[in-house]
Amino acid sequence: MELLDYPFMQRALLAAVLVGVTAPAIGIYLVQRRQALMGDGIGHVAMTGVGLGFLLSTSPVWMATAVAVLGAVAMELIRWYGRTRGDLALAMLFYGGMSGGVLFINLAPGGSNANLGSYLFGSLTTVSEDDIVTICLLAAFALLVTLGLRKQLFAVSQDEEFARVTGLPVRLLNLLMAITAAVTVTVAMRVVGLLLVSALMVVPVAAAQQITRSFWATYLLAMGIGVAVSLGGTVTSYYEDVPPGATIVLLTIGVFIVLSVAATPLARRRARAFRLAQADEPSGAGRPEPSECAVPAPVGATALGAPRAGAHDEF
Repeated sequence: MELLDYPFMQRALLAAVLVGVTAPAIGIYLVQRRQALMGDGIGHVAMTGVGLGFLLSTSPVWMATAVAVLGAVAMELIRWYGRTRGDLALAMLFYGGMSGGVLFINLAPGGSNANLGSYLFGSLTTVSEDDIVTICLLAAFALLVTLGLRKQLFAVSQDEEFARVTGLPVRLLNLLMAITAAVTVTVAMRVVGLLLVSALMVVPVAAAQQITRSFWATYLLAMGIGVAVSLGGTVTSYYEDVPPGATIVLLTIGVFIVLSVAATPLARRRARAFRLAQADEPSGAGRPEPSECAVPAPVGATALGAPRAGAHDEF
C-alpha cells in the first residue's frame, strides 16, 4: 500500500492500533459505572498539561499525562467526599483545565491555536517517533491494568458494596481505574484528539453490547471495533484529507447504528427461545430468573447489566 511508504503514516497507523485497543479496554469499566463522560472531563483537564508542555518546552504528552492523572485523582476524591457541591467542583475542574490549556499555549514562545488544534482533534502528521515511544509505554500500562485486574475491576464496577464486603480494596481500585482512564486519554489524544477521545472509549462498548451476552465477549468485541474504526479513520483521513479524530468517531457511531439494527431481530429470536424454554421446563424447576435472560442491553444502555448473583460467570 502506498501510504505505508511514508514514515509518518507508519507511526500514525501504529498509534491508531494502540488507541483502538486501549480506549475500549478502560471504557468498558466506565460504562458499567455509568461514568461514560469521565474521559471527556479528563480530556479537558489534560489540556492544561499540553499548554504547560509548550510553555516549559517539555514533552506535551508527558506533561498532559501528569496533569490528567492529577485531575483524575481529584475527580475521584470529589466523588468520594463531594456532597451537594460535588458537581459544581467537577465543572470548575473541567472548564478550568480547558481554559488553562488555551492560556498556557498562547503564552508559550511561538504558541498558537494551530498547535492546540492538533491536540484537540488529532493529527496524522504530528505523531513523532518520541510520541510513539510514549504512546507504547502508556498503552502497555493501561492494558496491563485492565487485563491483569479485570476480575477485580469488574467486581468493583458491578457492585462496590459487594466488592468491599468480599475484601477488595475498593478505593484503591477506583483510584487505579481513574488513573488508567487518564493515561488512556493521553494515549489517544495524538490520533483522536482530547475533545473526541471519550467517544472512542464509550461508543465501541455500547456497540458491542448490542450483540454480546457476556462481559468478556463485550470486552473483546469492543477492542476489535476500536481497532477497526481507528485504522479505517486513519486511512480515510490520509486519502480524503479529513480530520482523523472526527472520521474515527463518525465511523464508530456508524458501527453502533448497524449493530443496533442487527440486534433487534437477534433479541426477538433470543426472547422467543427463552419463552419456549420456559414452556418446556417443569413448573418452578430450573427456570432462570428474568434478570438472567440472554437478551442484550437495550440501545443507549449505560451499563452491561444490573448486579446479580453469579456475575463472575460473565467472564
